Amino acid sequence: MFENANFQADNSADEWALRSEFWLSQSVNSIKPRKRRERNSNALILTGHGNSMRIENGALLIKQGFSHYPQKAQCYRYFPGSRDIPERILLLDGSGSLSFDVLSWLGKQGIALARIKWTGEVAIVVNGTGYASDRAKVDWQIEQRDHDDKRKAFAIDLVTRKLAGSIETLERHVPESRKKATALAWHRNAVTRLEQEHFSTVNDLRGIEGQAATLYFGSWQGLPIKWSGKRPVPDDWHHYDIRSSMANGPKPQNRNASHPLNAMLNYAYTVKLAQMQIQAIADGYDPTIGIMHHGRRGKPSYIFDLIEPERPKIDAAILQFVADQTFTAADFVLRKDGGCRLSPQLARMIAQLV
Repeated sequence: MFENANFQADNSADEWALRSEFWLSQSVNSIKPRKRRERNSNALILTGHGNSMRIENGALLIKQGFSHYPQKAQCYRYFPGSRDIPERILLLDGSGSLSFDVLSWLGKQGIALARIKWTGEVAIVVNGTGYASDRAKVDWQIEQRDHDDKRKAFAIDLVTRKLAGSIETLERHVPESRKKATALAWHRNAVTRLEQEHFSTVNDLRGIEGQAATLYFGSWQGLPIKWSGKRPVPDDWHHYDIRSSMANGPKPQNRNASHPLNAMLNYAYTVKLAQMQIQAIADGYDPTIGIMHHGRRGKPSYIFDLIEPERPKIDAAILQFVADQTFTAADFVLRKDGGCRLSPQLARMIAQLV
């Protein structure tokens, strides 16, 4: 997640190392404690370059990659059946290697493995328990998708819960403004409409959801982001502007974020998607059979359904995180195309928030 460089060459390298150590210490402190006889529910998050996973004398040996210099080497050794074994391992971009023996070991121990790209996209998700579909649950997904009234009812429930969550996030985390008042009034009216009106198609519901999103993120406009350090950052990084990225050309899209707050949102959404996909597979659902979202061949459309009501909760966590922190230029990498990339240890911290 960083370009090859001599880390001792200039002050920017020193700042990168200091900020990496800062976020590393924060992420370590945020790990949830567990009871003695409980299995470890914290995900093991690997980042940086040179990660390795191999089997040694029947145990899984993991060496954490390096994101800066100097950095202490971190190693983890897990024995079969141990309660210390994490339920999930997240690989956040970077580089490294693992063997087929490792994949077999993870499968036997029920450990899920997910790799997240720096762009905030899921590269691959491997469920530790394999995929054993529950015929009744898959039949339910197909019935909901193919029956128009049931599909609309499912979509209405999703959008209603998303709007309710958005109202709570707006009330708690967005400063008072005319745009916020307009967004809140529109969201509350939309909830009432969903309860009382008849909608002919799911596309009508998408229209409500799209308008809600425009007003919701529009009310964030002007949110301040605190910066320190000697290195400058782009002027538009000091405040939030729009959800879409300037790095995608004339067509507005949310991927490949060009603003730090959007980059953090994309990363958090993706980690949550990976976690929900792992859980859905474990529960016997087919992640590719979407109900509100469907027609995307090979995509985890059902997970796109499930995450919608969760998005405002993720937004709230990121907004609180941004309000609590002061960032530096070393926390992000501005790419040649205008895309904004999280530093490895900040990405790890964001992953732990969700």
